[in-house]
Amino acid sequence: MCLAVPGEIVSIDESDPLIRNARVSFGGMLKEVSLAMTPEATAGQYVLVHAGLAISVVDEDEAAQILKDLEQIAALEEAEEPAA
Repeated sequence: MCLAVPGEIVSIDESDPLIRNARVSFGGMLKEVSLAMTPEATAGQYVLVHAGLAISVVDEDEAAQILKDLEQIAALEEAEEPAA
C-alpha cells in the first residue's frame, strides 16, 4: 500500500531551477522534499508527499482532513491488535 502524507511548505530552494526542493513541515518535523511534480507549489501551501516527492498541492482543510483520517485508521489498527 502506498501512502502520501500532507505537509506544509516552509521554504523553497530555487538556487537550481532543475532541482527545486522545499523544506516541508510534518507536525513540526522538517524534511527535504522534491517539488519536481508540483512546480506550482509555493511556501505556505500544503502538499501531499510520497517517498520524498510532493505529488500534489492540497488546501489546508483537505490536509487537515487527511491527517484526521490517518489518525482514525491508526486508532482502529491499535484497537484490533490482540493484547500481549
